[in-house]
Amino acid sequence: MEKFTKITSTAVPLDIENIDTDQIIPARFLKATDKQGFGNNVFRDWRYDNLGNVNPEFIFNNPSYKGKILVAGNNFGCGSSREHAAWALVDYGFKVIVSSYFADIFKGNSLNNGLLPIQVSETFLKKLMEILIAEPTVQLEVDLEKQHISVIEKNISEFFEIDTFKKNCLINGYDDIDFLLSKREAIKEFELSRN
Repeated sequence: MEKFTKITSTAVPLDIENIDTDQIIPARFLKATDKQGFGNNVFRDWRYDNLGNVNPEFIFNNPSYKGKILVAGNNFGCGSSREHAAWALVDYGFKVIVSSYFADIFKGNSLNNGLLPIQVSETFLKKLMEILIAEPTVQLEVDLEKQHISVIEKNISEFFEIDTFKKNCLINGYDDIDFLLSKREAIKEFELSRN
């Protein structure tokens, strides 16, 4: 995984609540085990109609909105436990998802794949959504070390919680196995001390 400390980016506001993993990546696209290529089908049934034509009403198809941050409505990632949802969002280019609530399994899958889910208050989310819809070029800053998200051009920000272990992994670009490998010398010393 890439190391993650701070990101400054525009954002895509997806003002819809209860987005489940089947909406993020429909089940018919889960035939591969490689993480690559899932981004092409993220929100497939919302981005395109039944004939495969682009849906101009869906925010992802609006050229005014782009960036590495997705700001979504409450209860993001509910439904089935498919890790492919995190794979699809990462492959599409997102590094951060902001919502007022995440399903636990989706949150864990995201953190395991280098995607930072930031849970904010409903008040902050509402204000953030209003700003982004009105001003698509507004930049957000996410500082993982300080656990802080802010709107650069405005005077609003909020602290966010994150598991200490997962924070350490993201900052160092570790998955769980990389973390264990980083402790190799300490493990060897412990083993030697037990003999």
